[in-house]
Amino acid sequence: MFGSKESDSTNPENKKPPVLDFDGKKYDINSLPDEVKEILKGLQVADTQIRMHKDTLRLLELGRNSLGAQLKQKLEIIPTVED
Repeated sequence: MFGSKESDSTNPENKKPPVLDFDGKKYDINSLPDEVKEILKGLQVADTQIRMHKDTLRLLELGRNSLGAQLKQKLEIIPTVED
């Protein structure tokens, strides 16, 4: 959706201003109005939260799969009920 690029250079003379790449257009983040910068911060927070929750879901799925495997193993020695 959007991305920003900041130079990793420690030399301020070689440092390029941070750039927002949004819908195929590039913007100098430093020159954007404060309101737009706040929206960008909100998007960054939302993206961070989404990544965190996706990681949590992956962990829950792993745990669920492990519990399913344990259940299957334990049920192998228990007789089934015939209908």
